[in-house]
Amino acid sequence: MSEEGAGGWVWAAVASPEETLRRLAIRDDALLHRVLARSEDERRAGLPLDAKAYALVCVSSLIAVDAGAPSYLCAVEAARTAGATDEELVACLLAVLPIVGAARVVSAAPKLGLALGYDVGAALENSDPVLG
Repeated sequence: MSEEGAGGWVWAAVASPEETLRRLAIRDDALLHRVLARSEDERRAGLPLDAKAYALVCVSSLIAVDAGAPSYLCAVEAARTAGATDEELVACLLAVLPIVGAARVVSAAPKLGLALGYDVGAALENSDPVLG
């Protein structure tokens, strides 16, 4: 198959989103290795997402997998560079809440806060016991 796949799917070297889904469903190791071997910039350039949408997907993914706090630093920096606002980054928590559940979102909130420059833990220590 050509590296000139239709619809901007060059990074995956496939002809369509349907073929990408089929190849991922059967764990096509050649496809997985080809995608993972690309730099992040190369992977992002081949996707039909703008830089900000890509960055917000990355932040949402960190929430979903309960990533460690350091992971959020790079993701937030990339999102801000792509034009994402703090409001949009925090909205990722609310957007994934029904999908990943409260435990993941509660775990992610202080990590994302630190990456945004806001110490949620310190703020909680200095706040009223009843939030409202």
